[in-house]
Amino acid sequence: MRKTTIAATAAAAGVLALLPASAANAHGTMSNPPSRVYVCKNEGPETPKSDACKAAVAAGGTQAYYDWNEVSLLEAGGRHRQLIPDGKLCSAGREKYRGLDLARADWPATKVQSGNFTLTYHASAPHGNSNFEFYITREGWNPTMPLKWSDLVHIKTFNNQNPTTFTNWSINLPQRSGRHILYSIWQRVVGSNEAFYTCSDVDFGGGATPTPTPTSTQPGGTWSAGTAYRAGDRVTYGGVNYECLQAHTALPGWEPPNVGALWKRV
Repeated sequence: MRKTTIAATAAAAGVLALLPASAANAHGTMSNPPSRVYVCKNEGPETPKSDACKAAVAAGGTQAYYDWNEVSLLEAGGRHRQLIPDGKLCSAGREKYRGLDLARADWPATKVQSGNFTLTYHASAPHGNSNFEFYITREGWNPTMPLKWSDLVHIKTFNNQNPTTFTNWSINLPQRSGRHILYSIWQRVVGSNEAFYTCSDVDFGGGATPTPTPTSTQPGGTWSAGTAYRAGDRVTYGGVNYECLQAHTALPGWEPPNVGALWKRV
């Protein structure tokens, strides 16, 4: 009986040895400047410190920040713009990570300046033969508005890379002022169509901090996606009045009855 068990174990090990390396998923995110998911993970999903991370957890729950290295699409295959709609670039269009799409001017931001910059990517499961693309938001971009593909300006692409756990690349940051987002796409090439996406908030300094467009605080205004709401604002949705609990820019799917952390019925 013992010989049979040993033989079966050996056979199973042989089968596992024959499985392709691509069966293991790659995972990772930007660590410098830290992505939004990395920032909230480091603050602690249960007790976030910044108002932005508190709002992100309230919008989507804590699990996203325990799974900080999975802001990805398994079958992206380079079709990023076709698969991820405007306004949902930071979450990769996934409901689990919807808190990352909150359009706010108070996300913790890394101080940067134009010119040469060394960024760091933390890959908890690195895989070779990958492409990394880096973008910056256009001059004049408003951080209180949903991020769109048309807001991104390409900086540099590194093809056929073999990342390690922490990989550095040098890029040239263009002239900017104020707050911006450094956006990255990690596209696996060999053995998988999986791609990972990051939004890292950076501050070039010298820019005025935009404020959300105020909305009516009187009942009767109809809730609308793309509108920036402040705490205390009141709207009507489906014939019911709601009061805003946390400042945010509304996105499709965040209708008042669907997001109790952002709206209360009055």
